[in-house]
Amino acid sequence: MDTRPHSDALVGAVMDGRYRIDAVIATGGTSTVYRGLDVRLDRPVALKVMDARYAGDRDFLARFQREARAVARLKDHALVAVYDQGFDGGHPFLVMELIEGGTLRELLQERGPMPPHAVAAVLSPVLSGLAVAHRAGLVHRDIKPENVLISDDGDVKIADFGLVRALAEAKITSTSVILGTAAYLSPEQVGSADVGPRSDVYSVGILAYELLTGVTPFHGDSALAVAYARMDNDVPAPSAAIAGVPRQFDDLVLAATARIPADRYADAQVMGDELDAIVDELDLPDFRVPAPRNSAQHLSATAVNVQVPRDRPTEVTSRPATGPAPTPRQHTRELPRDPDDWIDSAPRQFAGIDMDEFEWARQRARRAQLFWVIAVLTLTGLIAVGSWSLGSHLNVLL
Repeated sequence: MDTRPHSDALVGAVMDGRYRIDAVIATGGTSTVYRGLDVRLDRPVALKVMDARYAGDRDFLARFQREARAVARLKDHALVAVYDQGFDGGHPFLVMELIEGGTLRELLQERGPMPPHAVAAVLSPVLSGLAVAHRAGLVHRDIKPENVLISDDGDVKIADFGLVRALAEAKITSTSVILGTAAYLSPEQVGSADVGPRSDVYSVGILAYELLTGVTPFHGDSALAVAYARMDNDVPAPSAAIAGVPRQFDDLVLAATARIPADRYADAQVMGDELDAIVDELDLPDFRVPAPRNSAQHLSATAVNVQVPRDRPTEVTSRPATGPAPTPRQHTRELPRDPDDWIDSAPRQFAGIDMDEFEWARQRARRAQLFWVIAVLTLTGLIAVGSWSLGSHLNVLL
């Protein structure tokens, strides 16, 4: 999606008599995402409004509604909540939880590749959210950095469940939908084979490779060339592209991206369990993933706060208002300045992040563990000495 600020004819409209559109966040080949407000509940929301060309396709509308209902039933902290769906002014739309923050794509553009502990902090909630969906029989089909959101509070969430399936099953999937995500497609998606949880696992493996190295593994002169490259080529080990990647992360990526689906992790839960084991084995410290500073979401909030009046209209309508939209009650929060949340460039870095911070966290944990070991040994020694002394005095008295 294009995340540059836009002017838009729908800004100022109230969809379905309830959801006011305040500002554009991003636009793509099939939809536009807006910052908005549920005027009934006075709750900030995000609205994904589909292109009007889909309004006349009954198959798509039926599947769009069905997928929205299925996704709305999913409950997990790592999934963007779906509140409602509707159709207004020739536009199908979804109403979702508004995440104050930005996308993983924007974070990668700002910071570059990540060290292992940061990669684990991103992948863990992604796999957790996917595991919930897989248990419910749902497959995302479009895992990529644009669909992973990071809040200002450090929460990592997956967005856009069900949309690709609705488009594909209605047989109106545009070239931009498939080719725009070519870098992350599994071989079976390219070959039009059955898609299941292992397809999402493959995409997460590609995502992990990109987080570690800063690039995706396959390249070509066109999106089609990139898509078909994975049919005949294995994903290389991340350590071949950037020094310092632990062997365990190489193994994780290679297992997730096996060309034959049966050779991959069975689903996100299995891959998540493997990631947890790697975190424990490498003694990786906890890490709070920072939101990107200059995200489209932050820019849209600033545009609304600065440009629009505070008076709310007394009537709502699905037609665009003649003047600018009123301001939602929420405001853009200042991003945290804590060094743990944002580590500036410095010498001795791995993948753009100062390794001193990483080593300090590990050494602190080890010092704490050593302290308790010494304390226990000291206490045990004192007890032993006391017992020995008491026994000696009793022998003398006897």
